[in-house]
Amino acid sequence: MSAEIEELLKRYQNYPNVAGIIILDPFAIPIKTTMEYTLTVHYAALISTLTYKAAKMITNLDASNELMTIRLRTKVHEVIVLPSENYIIIVVQNPGT
Repeated sequence: MSAEIEELLKRYQNYPNVAGIIILDPFAIPIKTTMEYTLTVHYAALISTLTYKAAKMITNLDASNELMTIRLRTKVHEVIVLPSENYIIIVVQNPGT
C-alpha cells in the first residue's frame, strides 16, 4: 500500500494551486502529509468527522448510494475530500481565478 500512497501524492502534487495533501487511514490517523504537523492533525480531526457524517447522511437518504467526493470552497482555500475504503485523501488548494 505504500507504493500506492506515494503514487497518489505524486499525482495530486502535480495539480496547479495545491497547497497541501493529507492521506488518512480509515481511523483518521495521518499516513502521509505535505503540510505541517499541527495543521495536518487539525484537518484530519475535522475532515474525518465531516466525511463520516456526510457518508451516513447519503446512505440514510438512499441505501444504494455512497459518498464519492466532498468539495468545500472558502475565500482562502478549497478542500477536496476523496474517501475510500482504505484511506481518505484531503487536498487543500488555493482557489484559481
